[in-house]
Amino acid sequence: MTDPDMAPGDQAAPGTPGTGENVCPRCNGSGRLDGGPCPNCDGSGVVIEGIGGG
Repeated sequence: MTDPDMAPGDQAAPGTPGTGENVCPRCNGSGRLDGGPCPNCDGSGVVIEGIGGG
């Protein structure tokens, strides 16, 4: 089952510890791609990614 709050480009659900918003790499934060909403970020311009490293 997928989380309805997640966009296809998200690595985790919003609010997950150890994650944060980053500019969508496909649309460069515009939320638009090829004349429509970016399919990677669902038009928000941001994706949720893991932060830090190990």
